[in-house]
Amino acid sequence: MQKKISFSAQGRRADIGEMLIYRILPNRYADAVGPFVFLDHLAPVKHEANKPKMKAGTGAHPHRGIATLTYILNGEGEHFDSRGYHGKVFSGGVQWMKAGNGIIHDETMNPDSQTGSPYMHGFQFWINLPANIKKESPEYLSVKASEVPQMQLPADSGWLKVIVGSYDKLVSNVPGYTKQYLYHIHLYEGKQFSLPTEKGLEYAIFLPQQDVTINNTGFIAGDFIEFDREDGTIEITNTSKSAADIILFGGEKYTEPIVAQGPFVMNTQQEIAQAYNDFHSGKYGKISYAR
Repeated sequence: MQKKISFSAQGRRADIGEMLIYRILPNRYADAVGPFVFLDHLAPVKHEANKPKMKAGTGAHPHRGIATLTYILNGEGEHFDSRGYHGKVFSGGVQWMKAGNGIIHDETMNPDSQTGSPYMHGFQFWINLPANIKKESPEYLSVKASEVPQMQLPADSGWLKVIVGSYDKLVSNVPGYTKQYLYHIHLYEGKQFSLPTEKGLEYAIFLPQQDVTINNTGFIAGDFIEFDREDGTIEITNTSKSAADIILFGGEKYTEPIVAQGPFVMNTQQEIAQAYNDFHSGKYGKISYAR
Protein backbone atom coordinates (compact mmCIF):
# COMPACT_ATOMS: atom_id res chain seq x y z
CA MET A 1 0.00 0.00 0.00
CA GLN A 2 1.32 3.40 -0.94
CA LYS A 3 1.61 6.09 1.70
CA LYS A 4 -0.82 8.95 1.18
CA ILE A 5 0.45 12.40 0.27
CA SER A 6 -0.94 15.16 2.49
CA PHE A 7 0.14 18.22 0.48
CA SER A 8 2.88 19.80 -1.61
CA ALA A 9 4.21 23.36 -1.66
CA GLN A 10 6.97 25.52 -3.12
CA GLY A 11 9.40 27.61 -1.06
CA ARG A 12 9.63 31.40 -0.87
CA ARG A 13 12.64 33.57 -1.67
CA ALA A 14 14.90 34.57 1.23
CA ASP A 15 18.15 35.57 -0.51
CA ILE A 16 21.36 36.49 1.32
CA GLY A 17 23.81 38.50 -0.79
CA GLU A 18 24.58 36.62 -4.00
CA MET A 19 23.11 33.42 -2.59
CA LEU A 20 19.77 32.39 -4.06
CA ILE A 21 17.82 30.93 -1.14
CA TYR A 22 14.36 29.36 -0.94
CA ARG A 23 12.76 28.88 2.48
CA ILE A 24 11.11 25.46 2.31
CA LEU A 25 10.15 24.88 5.96
CA PRO A 26 8.23 26.22 7.81
CA ASN A 27 5.54 26.87 5.22
CA ARG A 28 1.82 27.63 5.13
CA TYR A 29 0.94 23.96 5.73
CA ALA A 30 3.63 22.69 8.13
CA ASP A 31 5.71 24.09 10.99
CA ALA A 32 7.84 20.97 11.37
CA VAL A 33 8.50 17.44 10.11
CA GLY A 34 9.58 15.27 13.00
CA PRO A 35 12.23 17.34 14.82
CA PHE A 36 13.07 19.38 11.68
CA VAL A 37 11.67 22.90 12.10
CA PHE A 38 13.52 24.75 9.33
CA LEU A 39 14.92 24.13 5.86
CA ASP A 40 16.61 26.64 3.57
CA HIS A 41 17.65 25.57 0.08
CA LEU A 42 20.67 27.38 -1.33
CA ALA A 43 19.85 26.88 -5.01
CA PRO A 44 22.76 26.34 -7.40
CA VAL A 45 24.51 29.65 -8.04
CA LYS A 46 27.67 30.38 -9.98
CA HIS A 47 30.28 32.52 -8.26
CA GLU A 48 31.72 34.86 -10.85
CA ALA A 49 35.51 34.78 -11.07
CA ASN A 50 35.84 38.56 -10.68
CA LYS A 51 33.94 38.63 -7.39
CA PRO A 52 35.82 38.33 -4.06
CA LYS A 53 35.35 35.21 -1.97
CA MET A 54 33.47 35.41 1.31
CA LYS A 55 35.78 35.72 4.32
CA ALA A 56 33.72 36.69 7.36
CA GLY A 57 30.50 34.80 6.64
CA THR A 58 26.87 35.73 6.05
CA GLY A 59 26.63 37.47 9.42
CA ALA A 60 27.24 36.36 12.99
CA HIS A 61 23.99 35.46 14.77
CA PRO A 62 22.87 33.53 17.88
CA HIS A 63 21.03 30.24 18.31
CA ARG A 64 19.62 28.38 21.27
CA GLY A 65 17.57 25.21 21.64
CA ILE A 66 18.32 23.66 18.23
CA ALA A 67 20.99 21.92 16.21
CA THR A 68 21.89 23.44 12.85
CA LEU A 69 22.92 21.16 10.01
CA THR A 70 24.46 22.37 6.76
CA TYR A 71 24.76 19.87 3.91
CA ILE A 72 26.87 21.08 1.00
CA LEU A 73 26.31 19.52 -2.42
CA ASN A 74 28.71 21.85 -4.17
CA GLY A 75 31.00 24.41 -2.59
CA GLU A 76 33.19 25.03 0.42
CA GLY A 77 31.67 25.89 3.78
CA GLU A 78 33.56 27.29 6.74
CA HIS A 79 32.21 27.51 10.31
CA PHE A 80 33.14 29.92 13.13
CA ASP A 81 31.46 30.22 16.53
CA SER A 82 31.74 31.90 19.91
CA ARG A 83 32.75 28.70 21.71
CA GLY A 84 35.95 28.47 19.69
CA TYR A 85 34.88 25.80 17.23
CA HIS A 86 36.13 26.18 13.67
CA GLY A 87 35.78 23.83 10.70
CA LYS A 88 35.71 23.65 6.93
CA VAL A 89 34.01 21.11 4.68
CA PHE A 90 33.88 20.72 0.92
CA SER A 91 31.38 19.35 -1.61
CA GLY A 92 29.42 16.46 -0.09
CA GLY A 93 30.35 17.41 3.48
CA VAL A 94 28.22 18.18 6.53
CA GLN A 95 28.50 20.69 9.37
CA TRP A 96 26.45 20.08 12.53
CA MET A 97 26.26 22.41 15.52
CA LYS A 98 24.34 21.82 18.73
CA ALA A 99 23.40 25.32 19.89
CA GLY A 100 22.31 23.96 23.27
CA ASN A 101 22.15 26.72 25.88
CA GLY A 102 23.40 29.43 23.54
CA ILE A 103 26.02 30.19 20.91
CA ILE A 104 26.85 32.71 18.19
CA HIS A 105 27.99 31.31 14.85
CA ASP A 106 28.77 32.37 11.31
CA GLU A 107 29.27 30.42 8.10
CA THR A 108 30.89 31.20 4.78
CA MET A 109 30.02 29.62 1.46
CA ASN A 110 32.50 29.76 -1.40
CA PRO A 111 33.33 27.74 -4.51
CA ASP A 112 35.08 24.45 -3.76
CA SER A 113 38.83 25.07 -3.91
CA GLN A 114 39.45 21.32 -4.20
CA THR A 115 37.40 20.82 -7.37
CA GLY A 116 37.67 24.25 -8.96
CA SER A 117 33.93 24.31 -9.69
CA PRO A 118 32.42 27.83 -9.46
CA TYR A 119 29.02 26.53 -8.30
CA MET A 120 27.59 26.60 -4.78
CA HIS A 121 24.60 24.50 -3.75
CA GLY A 122 23.40 23.25 -0.38
CA PHE A 123 20.88 23.11 2.45
CA GLN A 124 20.54 24.27 6.04
CA PHE A 125 18.26 22.47 8.48
CA TRP A 126 17.34 23.33 12.06
CA ILE A 127 16.68 20.28 14.24
CA ASN A 128 14.69 20.92 17.40
CA LEU A 129 16.32 19.55 20.55
CA PRO A 130 14.55 17.86 23.49
CA ALA A 131 14.11 20.19 26.47
CA ASN A 132 16.86 18.53 28.53
CA ILE A 133 19.36 18.81 25.63
CA LYS A 134 18.55 22.52 25.16
CA LYS A 135 20.21 23.08 28.54
CA GLU A 136 23.52 21.47 27.53
CA SER A 137 26.68 23.18 26.31
CA PRO A 138 27.11 23.68 22.56
CA GLU A 139 29.00 21.21 20.36
CA TYR A 140 30.26 21.19 16.78
CA LEU A 141 31.01 18.42 14.29
CA SER A 142 32.30 18.51 10.73
CA VAL A 143 31.87 15.45 8.53
CA LYS A 144 33.91 15.05 5.35
CA ALA A 145 32.20 13.79 2.20
CA SER A 146 34.17 10.55 2.48
CA GLU A 147 32.81 10.03 6.01
CA VAL A 148 29.13 10.26 5.01
CA PRO A 149 27.72 6.69 4.88
CA GLN A 150 26.68 5.72 1.35
CA MET A 151 25.36 2.64 -0.41
CA GLN A 152 24.54 1.65 -3.96
CA LEU A 153 20.87 0.96 -4.58
CA PRO A 154 19.69 -2.36 -6.05
CA ALA A 155 19.50 -2.88 -9.82
CA ASP A 156 22.08 -0.15 -10.43
CA SER A 157 19.37 2.45 -9.84
CA GLY A 158 21.50 5.00 -7.98
CA TRP A 159 22.83 5.60 -4.48
CA LEU A 160 21.70 6.70 -1.02
CA LYS A 161 23.60 8.77 1.57
CA VAL A 162 22.65 8.85 5.26
CA ILE A 163 23.16 12.41 6.48
CA VAL A 164 21.27 11.89 9.77
CA GLY A 165 20.03 8.70 11.38
CA SER A 166 20.37 5.23 9.87
CA TYR A 167 19.30 3.19 6.88
CA ASP A 168 19.85 -0.54 6.50
CA LYS A 169 23.34 -1.03 7.98
CA LEU A 170 24.43 2.58 7.48
CA VAL A 171 24.64 4.87 10.52
CA SER A 172 25.44 8.59 10.41
CA ASN A 173 28.09 10.17 12.65
CA VAL A 174 25.74 13.10 13.30
CA PRO A 175 24.25 12.90 16.83
CA GLY A 176 20.51 12.40 17.14
CA TYR A 177 18.49 12.63 20.35
CA THR A 178 15.23 11.25 18.95
CA LYS A 179 14.37 8.95 16.03
CA GLN A 180 15.22 11.09 13.01
CA TYR A 181 16.57 10.63 9.50
CA LEU A 182 17.84 12.67 6.59
CA TYR A 183 18.67 10.85 3.34
CA HIS A 184 20.07 12.07 0.04
CA ILE A 185 18.80 9.73 -2.68
CA HIS A 186 20.35 9.93 -6.15
CA LEU A 187 18.24 8.13 -8.77
CA TYR A 188 19.37 7.50 -12.31
CA GLU A 189 17.10 8.29 -15.26
CA GLY A 190 14.07 6.01 -15.40
CA LYS A 191 14.92 4.21 -12.15
CA GLN A 192 12.76 3.66 -9.05
CA PHE A 193 13.32 3.58 -5.30
CA SER A 194 10.85 2.29 -2.68
CA LEU A 195 10.95 3.05 1.03
CA PRO A 196 8.70 1.21 3.50
CA THR A 197 7.65 3.63 6.24
CA GLU A 198 6.87 3.29 9.92
CA LYS A 199 3.44 4.20 11.26
CA GLY A 200 3.46 7.34 13.42
CA LEU A 201 6.68 8.77 12.05
CA GLU A 202 6.63 11.91 9.93
CA TYR A 203 8.04 11.95 6.39
CA ALA A 204 8.72 14.68 3.85
CA ILE A 205 10.56 14.99 0.53
CA PHE A 206 12.19 17.99 -1.10
CA LEU A 207 13.09 18.03 -4.80
CA PRO A 208 15.94 20.51 -5.33
CA GLN A 209 16.34 20.32 -9.12
CA GLN A 210 14.51 17.56 -10.98
CA ASP A 211 10.94 16.41 -11.59
CA VAL A 212 9.99 12.98 -10.26
CA THR A 213 6.89 10.85 -9.73
CA ILE A 214 6.02 9.92 -6.14
CA ASN A 215 3.32 7.33 -5.50
CA ASN A 216 1.98 7.79 -9.05
CA THR A 217 1.76 11.59 -8.72
CA GLY A 218 4.06 13.90 -10.65
CA PHE A 219 5.99 16.64 -8.84
CA ILE A 220 8.31 19.35 -10.12
CA ALA A 221 11.65 20.76 -9.04
CA GLY A 222 11.31 22.92 -5.92
CA ASP A 223 8.36 20.93 -4.52
CA PHE A 224 8.16 20.05 -0.82
CA ILE A 225 5.94 17.01 -0.26
CA GLU A 226 4.63 15.79 3.09
CA PHE A 227 2.92 12.47 3.80
CA ASP A 228 0.24 11.30 6.23
CA ARG A 229 1.01 9.51 9.52
CA GLU A 230 -0.17 6.04 8.47
CA ASP A 231 2.21 3.31 7.35
CA GLY A 232 2.76 2.58 3.69
CA THR A 233 5.41 2.72 1.00
CA ILE A 234 6.94 5.76 -0.64
CA GLU A 235 7.69 4.92 -4.27
CA ILE A 236 9.84 7.38 -6.22
CA THR A 237 10.35 7.15 -9.99
CA ASN A 238 12.77 9.40 -11.80
CA THR A 239 10.92 10.70 -14.86
CA SER A 240 13.57 13.32 -15.68
CA LYS A 241 16.03 13.15 -18.55
CA SER A 242 18.94 13.04 -16.11
CA ALA A 243 19.78 11.69 -12.67
CA ALA A 244 17.55 13.13 -9.92
CA ASP A 245 18.37 14.12 -6.35
CA ILE A 246 15.77 13.59 -3.63
CA ILE A 247 16.07 14.84 -0.03
CA LEU A 248 13.95 12.69 2.30
CA PHE A 249 13.73 13.60 5.99
CA GLY A 250 11.61 13.39 9.14
CA GLY A 251 11.25 11.30 12.28
CA GLU A 252 9.37 11.15 15.56
CA LYS A 253 6.93 13.97 16.17
CA TYR A 254 8.24 16.53 18.64
CA THR A 255 5.80 16.23 21.55
CA GLU A 256 7.06 18.96 23.90
CA PRO A 257 5.70 22.53 23.61
CA ILE A 258 7.37 24.61 20.89
CA VAL A 259 7.86 28.36 21.17
CA ALA A 260 9.97 29.76 18.34
CA GLN A 261 11.08 33.35 17.91
CA GLY A 262 13.84 34.51 15.59
CA PRO A 263 16.90 32.24 15.96
CA PHE A 264 15.66 30.59 19.17
CA VAL A 265 13.42 27.51 19.52
CA MET A 266 12.45 26.80 23.12
CA ASN A 267 9.57 25.28 25.09
CA THR A 268 8.12 28.36 26.82
CA GLN A 269 7.87 32.09 26.21
CA GLN A 270 9.84 32.64 29.41
CA GLU A 271 12.72 30.59 27.96
CA ILE A 272 12.62 32.71 24.80
CA ALA A 273 12.87 35.87 26.90
CA GLN A 274 15.80 34.36 28.82
CA ALA A 275 17.52 33.41 25.55
CA TYR A 276 17.36 37.02 24.33
CA ASN A 277 18.43 38.36 27.73
CA ASP A 278 21.46 36.06 27.86
CA PHE A 279 22.42 37.00 24.31
CA HIS A 280 22.19 40.76 24.91
CA SER A 281 24.12 40.46 28.17
CA GLY A 282 27.02 38.78 26.33
CA LYS A 283 26.70 35.29 27.80
CA TYR A 284 27.06 33.62 24.38
CA GLY A 285 30.55 35.03 23.91
CA LYS A 286 32.16 36.46 20.78
CA ILE A 287 33.42 34.94 17.54
CA SER A 288 37.09 34.95 16.63
CA TYR A 289 37.68 34.59 12.88
CA ALA A 290 41.29 33.52 13.39
CA ARG A 291 42.06 30.51 11.21
